[in-house]
Amino acid sequence: MFDTHAIARALTAAKLTSEQADAITDAVRQAAEQGEHVTPDMLRAEIATLRADLTWRMLAVGGLVVAALRLLG
Repeated sequence: MFDTHAIARALTAAKLTSEQADAITDAVRQAAEQGEHVTPDMLRAEIATLRADLTWRMLAVGGLVVAALRLLG
């Protein structure tokens, strides 16, 4: 059995948010419970998806900041 807390700590130490680390850890746990073999490529795909989501959120926030600055300036 693996330590899900150690996985989550390692992911947050790698600068992922706690929500992202929880999602990846949960996916690994579910796969282990179902007896599936989790490959590094599967984890990379999940991380890439989470990074893409985060990128779009950051762009949206940046756009709102620029719009607010133009409105105020």
